[in-house]
Amino acid sequence: MRLRFFALLVLFCSFFSVKAQEFVLKGKLLDAQIKSPLDAATVYVETIADSTLVAYSITDTDGSFIIEGKTNQTKLIFYATFNGYKSLKKEISIVPQLQMGTLYLEEQVEQLGEVLVSAERAPIAVKKDTLEFNASSFKTRPDANVEDVLRKLPGVAIDANGTITVNGQEVDQVLVNGQVFFSKDPKVATKSLPKDIISKIQITNTKTKTEERTGDDAQSENKTINLTIKEDKNKGYLTRMAGGYGTDERYQLNGLLNYFKNKQRVSVLASSNNINNAGFSYDEVFDMLGGGGSSRRNFGGGFNVGGINFGFGQGIATSSTVGASYADAKKGKYEVEGNHFFSYSDSYNDEASFRENILPDSRFFTERTSSFKGTNQNNRGSADLEFNLTKDLVISFEPNVNVGFTTASNDQNTLSKNSEGLLINSNRVKTANRSDLRSFSNQFSLFQKLDTIGGYISLDFDISQNKNESRTNLNSLREIYNEDQVTQTLLDQENSSENITNAYNLELEYRKALTKDLFVQAGMTYDVSTRENKLSIFDLDLETGLYDGFNTVQSSDFRFKTVQKTPSIGLRNNSDKWRLRLNASYTDATLSNEDFLQNSDFSKNYKKLLFNLYSRYSLGKNKSLSLRYSNNLDLPNLNQLQPVPNLNNPLNIVVGNPDLDPALNHRIGFNYNNYNWRERSGVFVYAGATFTDNRVSAVTTTDENFLRNTTFTNVNGNYNGYFGVGYSKQIKKDSVYSMNLNIRPNANFSKNVGFSNGQLFKTTSYSLNPSVSTSINFNDKFQIEPGYSLGYSRSTYNLENLPEVSVLNHNATLKTTTFWPENIIWGNDITYSYNPNVGPGFDKNAYFWNMSIGVQLLEDKATLKVLAYDILNQNINTRRTTAEDFIEDFQGTVLQQYFMLSFSYKLDKFGGQKPGGRSMRYGG
Repeated sequence: MRLRFFALLVLFCSFFSVKAQEFVLKGKLLDAQIKSPLDAATVYVETIADSTLVAYSITDTDGSFIIEGKTNQTKLIFYATFNGYKSLKKEISIVPQLQMGTLYLEEQVEQLGEVLVSAERAPIAVKKDTLEFNASSFKTRPDANVEDVLRKLPGVAIDANGTITVNGQEVDQVLVNGQVFFSKDPKVATKSLPKDIISKIQITNTKTKTEERTGDDAQSENKTINLTIKEDKNKGYLTRMAGGYGTDERYQLNGLLNYFKNKQRVSVLASSNNINNAGFSYDEVFDMLGGGGSSRRNFGGGFNVGGINFGFGQGIATSSTVGASYADAKKGKYEVEGNHFFSYSDSYNDEASFRENILPDSRFFTERTSSFKGTNQNNRGSADLEFNLTKDLVISFEPNVNVGFTTASNDQNTLSKNSEGLLINSNRVKTANRSDLRSFSNQFSLFQKLDTIGGYISLDFDISQNKNESRTNLNSLREIYNEDQVTQTLLDQENSSENITNAYNLELEYRKALTKDLFVQAGMTYDVSTRENKLSIFDLDLETGLYDGFNTVQSSDFRFKTVQKTPSIGLRNNSDKWRLRLNASYTDATLSNEDFLQNSDFSKNYKKLLFNLYSRYSLGKNKSLSLRYSNNLDLPNLNQLQPVPNLNNPLNIVVGNPDLDPALNHRIGFNYNNYNWRERSGVFVYAGATFTDNRVSAVTTTDENFLRNTTFTNVNGNYNGYFGVGYSKQIKKDSVYSMNLNIRPNANFSKNVGFSNGQLFKTTSYSLNPSVSTSINFNDKFQIEPGYSLGYSRSTYNLENLPEVSVLNHNATLKTTTFWPENIIWGNDITYSYNPNVGPGFDKNAYFWNMSIGVQLLEDKATLKVLAYDILNQNINTRRTTAEDFIEDFQGTVLQQYFMLSFSYKLDKFGGQKPGGRSMRYGG
């Protein structure tokens, strides 16, 4: 059956072959005056009749270029453009091999109309650290959104979850005209904005605010995409509304209104659903299938948007939110952004797990089931205010206020059996909790430029306060079975807690230019955090029925304070080819605990000299090599330090160790990035490792009844590492089809030192995770996206009783989208998963199939759609995990089959003319 399917697919692809002539253009581009090569100039060819882009390339460092393409035209127009130069235009006759010879560009003195037109239409331009694409050069469907055109760009890949990568490096924010578009989540802008209002798509490395203000290259490897709106369409509004109702009472309602005028923007959104969907993106094919617009299997009932949590991370959530956002800017004067969110969610989740616990001389098995219900409400407001007091002095504020509450109840049952299957202990725990949270924070920044080449002085002052008040009821019954005797321990408690955390951070930094490219930098950081905790636990008095027995052993009343002082000094080189940042700092950290109830006062002081190195060498406009090294102190947390018993899990009592030392991490990393414009292929290689001294490790001992006691100690000899390669290739055959291929093999390895029943042992692990995916688009009528990933891990131990453990899983996907007949959109998304290692009673494999078919109405402004989620009703949430001394199979609640009828409507108005004017646009 599968062979027939792929044979039909190959046959289908062959029908698209047409008699088009392949051609290769070769030449060299030089400066007309000094005859020097023009590196990273844009060369491209268009059709004469309608200026359709046929092929393009970028010149090499010696000015040479090669354009390869395929066309059924006999003549084309050749263009060569370079920033600051007059463009070159030339009609050429197409032959298989055409030598263009040496071509010369003259410096631009007068801005001639033809020069501006051809430069504006150039499909790509390389400007220092920015890659700029002309959106109109890449053909898409008439109603395409930004995501559709991104898929056409060389080196850009978008996976099934909407994650965007550029030559293997993740895009972590999408801006519109340099500003956040309601949320930094890339999907909000890329799925909502229509392509035909976009002028340029600019891709650069993500910068910090300091890097933006100084013009420094970004140290981050992540990418930022900035969308610039066409001047004649940079005023108007964009509206999206959608609603759907289906079987099993599944529903979704959402709406987005975005008004903008140049740099000013006002946005309002609202959403409500019970399908684990954030509701902020608008996908004409697969939206309303759960998971924020992705049709992939949805495991979790929780997600985070704009810093607000919806749900609790597992199960199914019913959520509602309403929010508003405002942004405005005036160049050289101010930039302001503000937003307010209100959200509410209600979640439930049932789980089951089976764990094999491995001890040095034996093993036992734990079965656990639980049922959880919870609600979450948040009211959050935030702002980002930046003002230019002078052209060199900038002041900014980032206040953030959040008020919310959560309620949660959980009923958990645990059974422990020995290797012979005999029941040794059981435990049932019921908890009910309500927490009220109030938090405030503000980041204040003062930045003064000292010169025009990168010198500055800056002052940052951050403050925050978090207050969490909670009340919890806990009821547990632990039973221990010894032959014919059963020992019961009943725990029935009510507790109230108040947690207040105050923190502030003061940082002063000074940078002076020694030369145009070399800087010296010095700074001082003072960081203080104080946590005040009061936990009062009362035991139930069986005679009175009141919770009035104060439990002195488990209650606590303490103040935990951390003070860190860190002076630093460093050098920075910013030459065109080589970037170097070398920094040394000295950390003086003091941890102190005042306990007003228990006798557990302690004070610890740690001092360490730390280093940070970052080096990046440019091998060309699209090729670079970078190396990183850093070391840092990882301070133990309060739970690891405080010698007060924690009885939240009666089967495992945890006590801290105040004599712990901080862990010292040494991290190294390597990246290599290369994109070949002629071949439309890119390679991204990354590797790194972390070596840890004094890692804090849990020491657990298990008695004959499988009851555990845990404390902590420091161990040495731990390390972990990773290696991966990303390869992308774009293939385009004239207007017939285009294909993007992505191959991502990666591997991880580690060595961990831990304890099994108090005995020291070592675990050596490695994992392999290769994946391959491709996207093939046939003239914007049919798109197919197959993919496959493999996960394999293996762990070995140095104890004889601990055998090696291997885990294998397979995941294959196939996504198809058909835009034919006209106004009909049909989508299918199929995932096959296979987990051969999970134990009896857990699902090993499943086919997960979603389908959507929609019709566009009202001049493409509306879409009526039928959606089917999990057609085969096989969606599962099953996994196997391994750790140092256990193997666990898990299964949890997951969103299952439903069918939904939905209607969506979009109304857009762009431009400054009255309705009916040429600059006006309605619909998608």
